[in-house]
Amino acid sequence: MARCGANVVVNGVQAQEAAERVAFDVEDMGAQALVVMADVSQEDQVLQMRDAVLSRFGTVDYVINNAGIHQHIKSWDLGRPDWERILATNLTGTFLVSKAFIPHMKERGYGRIVNISSCAAYTGTDHEVHYAASKAGMIGVTKSLALELAQYGINVNAIAPGYIDTDMLLWDSEEVKMETISSFPIKRLGEPEDIARAVSFLCSKGGDYITGQMLHVNGGIVMP
Repeated sequence: MARCGANVVVNGVQAQEAAERVAFDVEDMGAQALVVMADVSQEDQVLQMRDAVLSRFGTVDYVINNAGIHQHIKSWDLGRPDWERILATNLTGTFLVSKAFIPHMKERGYGRIVNISSCAAYTGTDHEVHYAASKAGMIGVTKSLALELAQYGINVNAIAPGYIDTDMLLWDSEEVKMETISSFPIKRLGEPEDIARAVSFLCSKGGDYITGQMLHVNGGIVMP
């Protein structure tokens, strides 16, 4: 987004140093950056983040709901606190952040919201029922907000990543990793930039007539 000329707000909840490194990269590209530490599952913190963003920049064109956590655990070992923790960040957080900025976008008659879901929303998973449920719920949020907000010039879409090479990927062994990758039609892991470019497209003029859609960026492992 910074390469495309956008100022960027970097949100985190714990890793402030990492967020500040991202902000430094943004500023190195000639854009402005603001780091706001806030837990998206907590409405009071989301509203404080909104106020800080609008105070600094005065306006918001794009909201990217990318906050997400997961946990490898079988359903029979999954306690309600863990279930609620995953849904609170992934699903409730998406709703709260969108809700916080929608009135501003409505007033301006323009906005783009992009929700980062997952191919697990379509395939399910044999070790993270709460994660798959939260990502599937994001699809319902995306479609519903798209229907509500189209008349106000606000487009809402989602991206469903596949296996992206980030810290969220856990492998039992290098052999399992290579065997998994060999099963992909496009035989490599996705890179964060693959998702970033898709987000940028949906926020560009190219995305003006696209709303309520799920864009699969997964190397062909899911073809709905």
